[in-house]
Amino acid sequence: MASVRSARGAQARLSGRRGEVLAALWLLAKGYRILGFRLRTPQAEIDLLALRGRILAVVEVKRRTSLLTALETVTFDQRERLRRAGAAIAAGRPALAGVAVRLDLIALAPGKLPRHIPDAWKGG
Repeated sequence: MASVRSARGAQARLSGRRGEVLAALWLLAKGYRILGFRLRTPQAEIDLLALRGRILAVVEVKRRTSLLTALETVTFDQRERLRRAGAAIAAGRPALAGVAVRLDLIALAPGKLPRHIPDAWKGG
């Protein structure tokens, strides 16, 4: 039983990493520069950190069956932690002084192209 659970967990982590790589490639194609993958901060773990112009995008990557499900999966508390983490990173790097921190979503669904939602949770 434990080995089945362990194998399932390993498969989920691999799928998550593949999703993050696909999301990063999608952002690169849209003109973003990837600054980091799976960044651990005291506030939260950031799936992707990307920069385009003066926008620092804290990107949450979700693999779900629908966009709505992906949006609902990220709780208000998690969004607040991610925003604080992005702001802390920006404050700690002189090259990022003055950037606007934004929380984006990349939703991945089977058989569909990635869906990038800039500022996915405006005001919430």
